[in-house]
Amino acid sequence: MPHSPAERKRVVTRLRRIKGQAEALERAVEAGTDCGELLQQLAALRGAAHGLMADVLEGHLRETFGASAERALPTAEPQAEVDRLVRLVRSFTR
Repeated sequence: MPHSPAERKRVVTRLRRIKGQAEALERAVEAGTDCGELLQQLAALRGAAHGLMADVLEGHLRETFGASAERALPTAEPQAEVDRLVRLVRSFTR
């Protein structure tokens, strides 16, 4: 999760944009829009979601393994965190 107010604001802004894309896609489906146009909108939605996920993942990696790692993982086992992140990345790439 983004921790600074600026990061949270940026993530919420992107989520609202993604929400708008999803709502536009829903309207397009209800209107019977051509499949080609729907696929283009779906690709844009997927790209936006993947971009957001990549940014959040990058922030998490920097927080977990960066200069502040001692503060970020005071009691956690580093290998367990690596394993958790590997599962997360694998789910991201499916």
